[in-house]
Amino acid sequence: MKYVPDATADRKFEDDNTVDRVGVDGLLSELDEYAVEQALQFREKREGEEITVTVLTVGPEKAVDAVRKALQMGADSGVHVVDDAIAGSDYLGTSLVLAKAIEKIKADAGVDLVLCGMASTDASGSVVPAMLAERLGLPQVTLASVVESQGDQVRIKRDNEGSTEVIGATLPIVLSVTDQSGEARYPSFKGIMAAKKKPLETWSLTNLGLDADQVGLSVAYTQVEDTEARPPRTAGEIVTDEDGSGAGALVDFLASKKFI
Repeated sequence: MKYVPDATADRKFEDDNTVDRVGVDGLLSELDEYAVEQALQFREKREGEEITVTVLTVGPEKAVDAVRKALQMGADSGVHVVDDAIAGSDYLGTSLVLAKAIEKIKADAGVDLVLCGMASTDASGSVVPAMLAERLGLPQVTLASVVESQGDQVRIKRDNEGSTEVIGATLPIVLSVTDQSGEARYPSFKGIMAAKKKPLETWSLTNLGLDADQVGLSVAYTQVEDTEARPPRTAGEIVTDEDGSGAGALVDFLASKKFI
């Protein structure tokens, strides 16, 4: 899951054209809440089995708030990877850090299912799940609008334009879900209080066996070269129809803007 700048806040860029993730308010990416929800449902449907839901994020110090939100929703434990060297990483660098963290979790407790949101609400790349699958050597099942599971079998429905695909897979897999997969639950008061006692680990690149020169802006394959603030909205143009010429004026306006 990802800690993203609040879309309602005054978002801005750093001097190196990377997104400012420290000086603005942030929150758990809404699209990742659906992945947390599906993980919790996966556990609830297997009552009696020993299943642990661990939430993982990579981000600045304040990203721990996103982990706490998922713990309040019902996740069992959290891992926050924070290191100044990670700042400015592109998708490849981010997926490398995430994969190494998942491998560390797997070595300690095992991993059967890696759940992701369909995209982040800031970059909207939708590529990290596929990169994770490649790095972890796991099959990927992406953009699931419906998730059904029984034992080690998972079946998903993926909605395309004009059709719906039904895809089956056997655990372990990397799975990403859409915002149609099921409304994410709100943390209850009991969940908020219980989250304070749940384990939350903080890892650095050293904990993952990574060097600083493997991640960050300096080795990113893609960089933002320039940014420009969106121009302020201007007053709209009013077309009057006092003499019956309104329709023609409206058509001329639309044509001038190449809308028709």
